[in-house]
Amino acid sequence: MQRLRTLAALRDARVQWYNHSPHQRARDVAFITDDFLLQGERARRLYRRFAADQPILDYHCHLSPRDVADNRQFETLFDIWLEGDHYKWRAMRANGVPERCCTGDADPYEKFLAWAATVPATLRNPLYHWTHLELVRYFGIDDLLNEQTASSIWQRANARLAEPELSAQGILRRFGVACVCTTDDPADTLEHHERIAALAGTELCANSVHSSVPTVYPTYRPDAALRTHDPQAFNRWVDRLGAAANVAIVRLPDFLDALRARHDDFHAHGCRLSDHGLDHCYAESCADADAARIFDRVRSGAGVDAAERARFAGYLMVFFGRLDAERGWTKQLHLGAMRNVSARMLAALGPDTGFDGIGDWPQARALAAYLDQLSREHALPKVIVYNLNPADNYVFATIAGCFQDGEVAGKIQFGSGWWFLDQKEAIEWQLNALSATGLLSRFIGMLTDSRSFMSYPRHEYFRRVLCNLLGADMDRGELPDDEPLVGAMIRNICYRNAARYLDLPRVGVGAARGELVEPRAHPSTGSG
Repeated sequence: MQRLRTLAALRDARVQWYNHSPHQRARDVAFITDDFLLQGERARRLYRRFAADQPILDYHCHLSPRDVADNRQFETLFDIWLEGDHYKWRAMRANGVPERCCTGDADPYEKFLAWAATVPATLRNPLYHWTHLELVRYFGIDDLLNEQTASSIWQRANARLAEPELSAQGILRRFGVACVCTTDDPADTLEHHERIAALAGTELCANSVHSSVPTVYPTYRPDAALRTHDPQAFNRWVDRLGAAANVAIVRLPDFLDALRARHDDFHAHGCRLSDHGLDHCYAESCADADAARIFDRVRSGAGVDAAERARFAGYLMVFFGRLDAERGWTKQLHLGAMRNVSARMLAALGPDTGFDGIGDWPQARALAAYLDQLSREHALPKVIVYNLNPADNYVFATIAGCFQDGEVAGKIQFGSGWWFLDQKEAIEWQLNALSATGLLSRFIGMLTDSRSFMSYPRHEYFRRVLCNLLGADMDRGELPDDEPLVGAMIRNICYRNAARYLDLPRVGVGAARGELVEPRAHPSTGSG
């Protein structure tokens, strides 16, 4: 009889639970808990003791410096969360959502409802994790987003967005972002970076985490200089570059002078990184005379063939490498994206709208040849190489190891998984390939690579994956049962390696340069 009463009580409890509103059920079974992605007690301790409280150094992103300078206050969840997010657009299209609710003329709330209806279909896609982690961390909302909860989440999130701590600058402070490095064209005026610096005024401190105005620096990304396949667009950009550099660009030496002048200007604005988004590196360069001939043809509006375009690109990439080495910068190479796969959608919507994929170009010889040429000239800067095709992980990791020279710890970095690979499985692939072929202890960690101010929980996501991986190794006896030893490495990967390696102005390291940071006494904390 007692057993029957117990079963009846359990049945009644289930009925009561199913009769709750979806909003209430979501609260009863919170998805994002303190133990999210942490599968063992040791992983949980590693995360809470050594990773959770580390600052963020977001050394590569696509945030708008204008939004930071304006301290933009986002009006709705659409503005901060869906505006320009091609990850979400891809999922929505795959779920049968019409284009008007992705990039089209539907109103913001209709687009949000279309996204909310798509979220339950994203199970096992990283978007499902990111969506709910972001709702919790920004708004304290632990409901599962779906059609039933959408209206309530929209209203509650919009109310929170009116608060100062969720302005553009407020978000950077809230998430402990020590520094942001945006992505900027050499032809940009950097006026918004100047505004941010003016707001900061004389607030120079050893650790800019404590500054009232976030530290934001530009990154020099001269991809347009290589786009000689379209002479008209190239020449329009060259004219903009000349205006920004105050150089009349007629011949190749003028062009190089303008690029160098802007490199100098970027440095004066705190820039210490360049970035290149390439299908692959260029194995061949060319002589000055050949580069001048190619430039003259394109500048005159004439076309050049594919081999000439490749040689000119190789020539410029060597030039950019020399500039970076002279200034002590770090060069970033984002390799392997196959962009604008759908010609029809490119014509209709333009680039960066969710129609890119992973390419399968041969990478090894071209990357090795490029690094080797700079090395032979004693002009090899610090380099971070990001791979988009997981089949090439060991290729990239082992080539990086061929150019470590003992001058800078981890001088050539096999960078974190990006774009399609910044999710749990692929993060582990990258960490494992680096660990097997190099020094994980010298890895400079995660970045957002995002256009959205809602992406800062990506650092938490990475740190949880890292701690879960290392905790599991310790549980299996594959790493020593020494949490301070492993924890020191975790702290370094989360922040301090990047701070030492990049050597950005006004960004504190927390230890003498070149020394591994030993663990300090730290109370166990939750993840919130």
